[in-house]
Amino acid sequence: MDMAHFTTLAARYHTDNTNTFRELPNLLLYCRDDVSEIEAMVYEPVVCLVLQGSKATSIGDQRVDLRAGDALVVSHDLPVVSRITRASKAEPYMAVILSLDLGLVRGLYDQVADANLPESTARSLSAWPADPAWLDPLGRYFELADNPMDAKVLGPAILREIHYRLLVSPIGQMLRRLLIVDSHANIIAKAIQMLRNDFRSTLSVTDLADQVAMSPSSFHKHFKSITGTTPLQYQKDLRLIEARESLVERGQSVSETAYAVGYESPTQFSRDYSKKYGVAPSRDVSSSL
Repeated sequence: MDMAHFTTLAARYHTDNTNTFRELPNLLLYCRDDVSEIEAMVYEPVVCLVLQGSKATSIGDQRVDLRAGDALVVSHDLPVVSRITRASKAEPYMAVILSLDLGLVRGLYDQVADANLPESTARSLSAWPADPAWLDPLGRYFELADNPMDAKVLGPAILREIHYRLLVSPIGQMLRRLLIVDSHANIIAKAIQMLRNDFRSTLSVTDLADQVAMSPSSFHKHFKSITGTTPLQYQKDLRLIEARESLVERGQSVSETAYAVGYESPTQFSRDYSKKYGVAPSRDVSSSL
């Protein structure tokens, strides 16, 4: 399936936000008719195919600019900032997002571990032109949305094919590294899970390094190499993402939110928040009222 066919197919489901497909596990279609302000969220492992419009996504020193025909693969849980940079009523931003099943990928990797697979510069946040090898099964999977019986019977096999094609492609290199038990990618993934589980507590990089059996200097180096950011900044980003949700959706006060996400100083919290989002946290509270 080529990009033009895929875009035409997706346009049938176009709304102003997100369509999920009950019959198709892990798949959603995101649409937007205008450019966005800076948004921050935690991306879990996904592949995102941009069908129309453009988007900028970054974490630390990793930044990718996505245009129609580009694909983003995220191998680790990452607190990213993003912005839709091109979208309009006439030509909305549209992207198909597939959550990756790492259990399925792991089972496939056991079968291809000895193969001579292509090397690449893929990182935990990688963008490449869409590869027809996995674009075709992704398109076939998307087409099942209108036929629940086909989705039930054929969907699992096509989903497995998508994961396989991604795994053995150049963009799948970081996924392959992630699945090697003693690889740096796998070890950093474990550290990331610890950070996500306890991001409100005071972070000791030395203690975190000890828990994953690495020296502090090696841990810091590989964490930044894989995620594009430092452990301390990663924790701060998690706190600020949680804070924005508390301010905007729950209307908590700035001070209450600062302490709730782990800051000891509301003043420092406000400085960090303004730097990340470009607005004072008090503005986000007032906009939610």
